Amino acid sequence: MQNITVIGSGTMGNGIAHTFAQFGFKVNLVDINETALQKAIATITKNLDRQVQKGSITEDIKNATLANITNHTDLAKGAAKADLVVEAASENVDIKLKIFKQLDEICPPHTILASNTSSISITQIAAVTKRPEKVIGMHFMNPVPVMKLIEVIRGYKTSNEVCDLVMATSKKLNKIPVEVNDYPGFVANKILMPMINEAIITLYEGVAGVEEIDTVMKLGMAHPMGPLQLADFIGLDVCLSILRVLQDGFGNPKYAPCPLLVNMVTSGDLGAKSGRGFYEYTAGSKDLVLAPRFKK
Repeated sequence: MQNITVIGSGTMGNGIAHTFAQFGFKVNLVDINETALQKAIATITKNLDRQVQKGSITEDIKNATLANITNHTDLAKGAAKADLVVEAASENVDIKLKIFKQLDEICPPHTILASNTSSISITQIAAVTKRPEKVIGMHFMNPVPVMKLIEVIRGYKTSNEVCDLVMATSKKLNKIPVEVNDYPGFVANKILMPMINEAIITLYEGVAGVEEIDTVMKLGMAHPMGPLQLADFIGLDVCLSILRVLQDGFGNPKYAPCPLLVNMVTSGDLGAKSGRGFYEYTAGSKDLVLAPRFKK
């Protein structure tokens, strides 16, 4: 397995492309937007420069990594010779189903089709293809070049051979793959999102403020980042989407999203990517500043 196609050049997509390319794979990075692709290469270059400055890679490895990435706006050209496709498009089931239907027609019979989805059913995605045994989940963690974990999600019909190959390929990226089964939220988000939602409910009910909640979890539970800051980092819209997948998938009211979260997403306060969530974010600043509505 040498030729990798990554679909989507956003935060996750460019990180996945960076990681595969750094470890010697040839990567076709596909996005419908040329401007987004150029932005992705600029981000990858910046992150590689940071690795060079830290001494974790050499200038030669940086240059080789960039040389291993080719941009495409045409899905057919970008995926026609892929051994493995990793889809990292929007966390929207209709978009993913459309992409996988197209990939099934475009890609050679041997191609493994993987999704970086954080919660959507791999079995549902596989069902729109004629190769469900070759469809699998590869849920990378953000930031991809840094985080070690990959959740490898077996769909209902994913073959043992495909799962073994994806596990082995993940290890070639210096990652630690963990095999899980295909149920809503998998492992990471089935546990994480109710915790984040409970933190938002705790704020909504007036038990404590944003900083207090995050401080308790950081100092009391040894979390590197408080749950509200983490929600901002993930994206409040993504958190809301995953909670709704959990609620629909299990039919259990314990996964119902907090009304405060719903209102924040509806108003456009999506966290770090929109500049405001529970905290405010200014480009170039690492200071953690409370959003105005949460200041005392």
